[in-house]
Amino acid sequence: VVIGAMLISPLMGPILGVGLSIGINDIDTLKKSMANLGIMLAISLLVSFLFFSIPLFQKATPELLARTEPDVRDVLIAMFGGLALIVAITRPTPQTNTVAGVAIATALMPPLCTAGYGLAVNNIDYFLGAIFLFTINTVFIALATFVIVKYLHFPMVKYINSAKRKTISRFASFVAIIVLAASVYTFYDLYEKNKFTDNIENYKIALKDKGYVLIDDDEKAINYTEKTLVLTIFGKVNPDDRKKINDLKVDFNLKEVNLIIHGAIDDSKVINEIQSLREKFTESQKIIEGRDDYIKSKDERIHYLEKELRQVFKSRIPFAKISEEAKINYEELEELSYSKMVKTNFKSMDTINVFTLKWYDSIPKKQIESQQKKIHKWLKARLDLDTLQIVVK
Repeated sequence: VVIGAMLISPLMGPILGVGLSIGINDIDTLKKSMANLGIMLAISLLVSFLFFSIPLFQKATPELLARTEPDVRDVLIAMFGGLALIVAITRPTPQTNTVAGVAIATALMPPLCTAGYGLAVNNIDYFLGAIFLFTINTVFIALATFVIVKYLHFPMVKYINSAKRKTISRFASFVAIIVLAASVYTFYDLYEKNKFTDNIENYKIALKDKGYVLIDDDEKAINYTEKTLVLTIFGKVNPDDRKKINDLKVDFNLKEVNLIIHGAIDDSKVINEIQSLREKFTESQKIIEGRDDYIKSKDERIHYLEKELRQVFKSRIPFAKISEEAKINYEELEELSYSKMVKTNFKSMDTINVFTLKWYDSIPKKQIESQQKKIHKWLKARLDLDTLQIVVK
């Protein structure tokens, strides 16, 4: 269901339209693309908000939480995805499998569902995190489209002078840098938070090794923002113990952390804490496993898109350069054309590169056959092709 939603989501078209229209200076298309993107964005948010307004569906799942803290890895996915997509659809024979792969990899719809969830449960942090992820995807897919359109020299709908072109390019670069900087900061903050949490966990292990029995593991026990840690220790904690516990934190880079130490003597409280600890541990394990799976899927998506992008660029033929070289090496050649032919034996399909040659009428047939063999060898070596077919007009 999730993958199906990614494939049919009506968001990719308007985003590509924004990048294309800016690249070719088509104001009308830009207005239509922005309007369509705004409509689709509003509909997606509204539907997810209404769905998550039902109390039965308001529990935070790992898939939802994974979209609340985007970072620089999401930028890589969006950038590679945008490049692979625009290169694939600008080819003479568009690659639909690449389009589907990019739609799944960039996952435009899940962040909007998470944003709708944040609105429904009145959690502004979830909403802002998910919207930031959607912004990353939108900006870098549109930017990739803009770059490729400029690189391929698409014809301008309306001519603009060089000064205005530079202004547009600078603005696009500025927006990209702002979003990239924010994602890098988020990634760094996440790294620091994880390091802080790891240091505290190691600190707690050291306390247990020294004979202290810790019975608290509440979410509020660790406060990364205020750098505070609440410790509830079984039994009475005397001043000497407090000093030892405070001194030990320096060994784990927790010198700035403010410790709040409680001694627990009431057995019923200890039992309740242990039961609560078990429940929270089980729940935390599920969330952590979900996050680990999501991070792994991100790495797989980046690898897939890099591979897809290499395949797309590798399959492009520099025809203009090849035709120049062919004319220099084979002066008797009157015309050269190139195409791709899809061939099947009804068991499998294959795509074959076909070059069509036309020689001057004055060239003898034997010479044509000899030259044709040479061209075949030259093109296979020059373009590093496994399959190649030469056709003579």
